[in-house]
Order: sequence, then structure tokens, then C-alpha cells
Amino acid sequence: MRGNHRILATLFALLALQLGSLVAPAYACGCGAMIPDRTQRIGVDRETSAVRWDGRTEQIVMRFTVRGTAERAAWIMPVPGRADVTLGDGALFDVLDRITRPEHRERHYFWPRGDDWPFAGGDRDGAAAAPPGAGADVGVVGRERLGPFDVARLTATDPKALSGWLKENGFELSDRLATELEPYVERKWEYVAVRLAPQERGTALHGRLDPLRISFASDRLVYPMRLSRLAQSPQSLGLYVLADHRMEPRTDIGGRPPEVRFAGAVEPEGPLADLAGPEKVYLTALDQEFPVPSLIDGDHELRAAPSDAPYREVVFEDRLLTVAGGVPVWLLAMSGVLVAAVGSVVAIRVRRGGTGVRSAA
Repeated sequence: MRGNHRILATLFALLALQLGSLVAPAYACGCGAMIPDRTQRIGVDRETSAVRWDGRTEQIVMRFTVRGTAERAAWIMPVPGRADVTLGDGALFDVLDRITRPEHRERHYFWPRGDDWPFAGGDRDGAAAAPPGAGADVGVVGRERLGPFDVARLTATDPKALSGWLKENGFELSDRLATELEPYVERKWEYVAVRLAPQERGTALHGRLDPLRISFASDRLVYPMRLSRLAQSPQSLGLYVLADHRMEPRTDIGGRPPEVRFAGAVEPEGPLADLAGPEKVYLTALDQEFPVPSLIDGDHELRAAPSDAPYREVVFEDRLLTVAGGVPVWLLAMSGVLVAAVGSVVAIRVRRGGTGVRSAA
């Protein structure tokens, strides 16, 4: 039951991220729009997506961490082709996190700093220092139950007809969303629409949710982002991209330049092999911020980067330079200087004293 609730919340989080203009507060996300009941609220603290593209088929696995009071929500995602929807494996993101985590290196410094003796008692933990069916215009191409989710796959030639069908089937969409769906209708995209069908009442959607996996045919790697322009608060996108080469977005689509967190060929294992296949695949991890969502002007289309040069973040752990026993090298050096200075003074005085005795004789 807990897993079912997590899955439901995942879908709701997607919808909530992108519909910031609705009467019931919602939030936009990178790949869909989530809408709670008008009297409830839902928010997404974190969205993580893994995308696998082999040149013919694209798969998107999404996981969300949500909060709020919503017990019911709806989610819609535009896709360029006929979609299959299944539940994903949450362990996939554990594997990706392990593969892409930064490399930690030690970096020593000579002079004591604020957390070192004699300034702050000498205890230092090595903290890191530096361097995501109403009308003929709508067709139902599939409908199934996934745990607590009622999933419909739709085609539409009229955004108003699509909006009307969704409303009749439990989805409360705004006029602004219908307007933002028009480019997808013009390109004859299809839609995945999900409605919460709870088995228990009185339970709010919250915490980390089980992921949802959506697959569709596509001759280009595209990540739907246009609906995020409806968000009323800054948005962030984190993507794990699995393809034959290192990948990069063609444009910033109105956000800050995407940052690469990891790039390199990896050997798939466990749930990663289930998504990417058993052969070696190139993994690119990207983060991007959208401080002003209204500036988002389209969907992300990714292409092969100029080279497959590998990259991994490096986090330096600054540590005071010491010798055996933890004695600071600076202290030994200063002690040596002090001893040498004292020795020089003593030697000078001895020489002067010896000279004075001979003169008296």
C-alpha cells in the first residue's frame, strides 16, 4: 500500500510543478503537469528523471519527493509518439547516484585556519571546500490501472476538446494549460493522462514516491519542458541521460546554461541494465535552473556533444598538513625557527662573553 501511495504522489508531483496558475496551487515540473483538488495543495521538493534513448525509442523514468495536503491529483504529459506506461524501479536512482557521485580528494594547507588550533580547539572534520471521450477530436488509445493510478493514453486534434475530455474524467485543467497544449496538438503529439484512484481515503501524498516509466518511439531525444512556463516559482531540472554518446541540450530554452555533473561510459548493472540494456552506454548527468519559468520557450532537445570527453566533479577536502601523531607541520616549523633563533642568540652571547674574558687577562 505504501508503494502505491508513493506512485500516485509521483504523478501528482509532476502535474503540480507545471500548473502554478490554477485555483488550487500547483507546481510545474520538467515533464508534465500535476493538479490537485481545488481545496488542496501539493508541492514537489525534488524531481529526478532518467532518460534512455537508443536512436529509435525514448524511455523516461521519473521519481518525485512531494509534500502537501492533497489526497487526489491528476497529471498529464505530452509525448511525441504512442506511449507505454509502467511502474519504474526506485533502485535505479540509487545506482545512478552511486555512479555519478563526485570524486573526493584531500587538499592540504600549511597555516592554521579558523577551525584549527589555536583558533578553535583543533577539531576539524575535513569539510568539503569546493567543487537537480468527449467528442471525435479526442481518441482513447489505451487505458489501464497501475496500482492506484488510472492511466489513459490519448490523442487530440483540438486542445479545447482535450481539456474537455480531461475535465469530464476528473482532471481540472485551466484555460492557460489548454493554451500551452496547442503546440503539441499542432504537432500531433499524444498524451499520457493519469488520475489518482485511491484505495484508502484520508491519506495525503507525501515523501519519496515510486517512479513511473514512460516509453515512446522517437527519432530524436526530447524532454518535454514547455508546460513548466506556467510555474509561479523557480524551477530546477535534473537529468540522467543514457545514450550512445555524451549528450547536451541544443539550447538553454530560457533557463541558465545547463551544468554537467558527470559524463562517461558506464557498464549497466541491476536496474540500470533493465533500462539501458547490458551493453556499455554513455551516461551524462545534467542540472539546470530556471529562475523565471515564464521565459521557458520550448522543450529540451538533446544532441550528441562535440566529443565524448569524460567528466566527474571533484570535491576537495581541505586538511591541515600534519605529521605522524597529528602534529601540525606549521607548529614544528615554527618551533624549529624558534629553536634556531634562540640558539643563535645564545651563541652570540657566548662569543661576546668569551671575548670579554680574554681582554681582561
